[in-house]
Amino acid sequence: MKIIDLRSDTVTHPTPAMREAMAKAKVGDDVYGEDPTVNQLQEMAAEMLGKEAGLFVPSGSMGNLISVLAHCGRGDEIILGNKAHIFLYEAGGISALGGVHSHQIPNQDDGTLLLRDIENAIRWEDAHAPVTKLIALENTQNSCGGVTLSQDYIDQVGDLAKERKLALHLDGARIFNAVAASTSSAKELVAPFDSITFCLSKGLSAPVGSVLCGSNEFIAKAHRLRKQLGGGMRQAGILAAAGIIALDEMVERLGEDHARARTLAKGLAGVSGLTLDEGTPQTNMIFMSLAEHIEYSADKVAAHMYRARGIQISLTGSRSFRLVLHNWVDDDDVKRVVDAFEELLG
Repeated sequence: MKIIDLRSDTVTHPTPAMREAMAKAKVGDDVYGEDPTVNQLQEMAAEMLGKEAGLFVPSGSMGNLISVLAHCGRGDEIILGNKAHIFLYEAGGISALGGVHSHQIPNQDDGTLLLRDIENAIRWEDAHAPVTKLIALENTQNSCGGVTLSQDYIDQVGDLAKERKLALHLDGARIFNAVAASTSSAKELVAPFDSITFCLSKGLSAPVGSVLCGSNEFIAKAHRLRKQLGGGMRQAGILAAAGIIALDEMVERLGEDHARARTLAKGLAGVSGLTLDEGTPQTNMIFMSLAEHIEYSADKVAAHMYRARGIQISLTGSRSFRLVLHNWVDDDDVKRVVDAFEELLG
């Protein structure tokens, strides 16, 4: 029985083309800047996002941490959402390793931070207060249902940051999912940001890595920080080769995941024991809860789905779930998932 893993798009495996490219990759010592495949990936990523330079890093969490440390000194402050990945899921790295103070403000249901909340969070000059240096957004916004931020909103936050002389960072782990759901290009969506990190190892299916992009000056600082954090790699072109294939071949197909998510959501909406979150799915993620009349807990439902039907799902609460579509889930799998939920809860 094929296992259908809907826990996250981080479970994707490299494609055959990626494995072949990895085996044939030209390599050098990347710490010396001599790995041609890493250099190609970095240049390619920067060009796609309209930035001057890029830096290959082992993970999105490291990319975010490097960005915050590049923009902020010890005791400085970052403004970010209370549902931001940097705040919730990165082990407090900006505080533990950088001494950076975080000011969390509420994420709205659409993933945004209210402009007035951002404005009110910016510190005035006061010897008693930390110095505000950075605003961070996330697109797509994972913990708000995989929602996308609109071009108009991003531009407004960019104007505010520029007016107040603050840096602006984007956790763009799934930025190409945002592009697939938007009428804007990648360059347009990230234009206001001073730095952006995006993952190669989620929907793009590469096995390892993220790319951090920004100005030449920013990337020079980020390069040093990567070394300090232990992220300097040697013949990393073997990994970067998969990233190049990801950008060449996988970006354009992300819309297929979104379409399957809509098909799956439509099927699950007909299951009487489930209640889908309003508006789900925005991109490749479906959020849903057990209906009130269902006596099972979410963990028991998840255990049954895996044990009896080979379907893995992620819990978001005692009675709620997240399902994530990706390259390794096809149309037959979608039907099988709907049938399994109907059998158990319908």
